[in-house]
Amino acid sequence: MEQPIVFSGHVIGLLKEYMRDLVDQAMQEQRSQEQFGFAPLPYRPDQAFSDLLALLDDRIESEGIQVGLPECFLHDMWTLCNEAADSISDRIWLQGNLDGQNMTKARTRELTYHALIEFIESRSRERS
Repeated sequence: MEQPIVFSGHVIGLLKEYMRDLVDQAMQEQRSQEQFGFAPLPYRPDQAFSDLLALLDDRIESEGIQVGLPECFLHDMWTLCNEAADSISDRIWLQGNLDGQNMTKARTRELTYHALIEFIESRSRERS
């Protein structure tokens, strides 16, 4: 049986920081769009995963070794995102519809990344 992917607390901390950057970026985009009267486009959790993986690829290339990211980090994150995608997408869709929230890009990213961190941390608890 394959070992579940488990990250150190340091790596999870970096991941949370990168996710926060993406949420902040989406909030800034939203403010700019509102300022110019543009309506936001629909945004889905699978797009949030893609944006996260693109950011990770960029950050690994520019600073990966210096900040202590493992060599296989991007591949492991891609695998985890694929494993979690369906359940997280369903969860975010339900949460948005039940709460009656306006599911902006920032809110979708925030909920998606929070659920992904929970998924990753639950894997760590299962292993220990």
